[in-house]
Amino acid sequence: QVQLVESGGGLVQPGGSLRLSCAASGSIATIYGMGWYRQAPGKQRELVAQIARRGNTNYADSVKGRVTISRDNANNTMYLQMNSLKPEDTATYYCYAMVVIRETDSPMDAWGQGTLVSVSS
Repeated sequence: QVQLVESGGGLVQPGGSLRLSCAASGSIATIYGMGWYRQAPGKQRELVAQIARRGNTNYADSVKGRVTISRDNANNTMYLQMNSLKPEDTATYYCYAMVVIRETDSPMDAWGQGTLVSVSS
């Protein structure tokens, strides 16, 4: 069974920074695409950033220039560095990964349980 665990969330003032981490565990052959999603109260879940196995990245327009996504394939870990945080960044942030458990298996979706980021003065 694959497990994704987020960490690094918390309370930060506007203009501050946070770094979120997502650690994948279990017997995993390959992690393909990974990404960070967020969901604020009363809003739909939205993609924040995504990164392919080779390192290709995409960012939502709302965070472009303030956020950097990265991954460490050797340790099956993904990061989200967030700077210049705004109150509208307040949300629960979820880790996502497309995972192949064994080389002969088909890819499957894996989700973390989320970490709360609150941006407030």
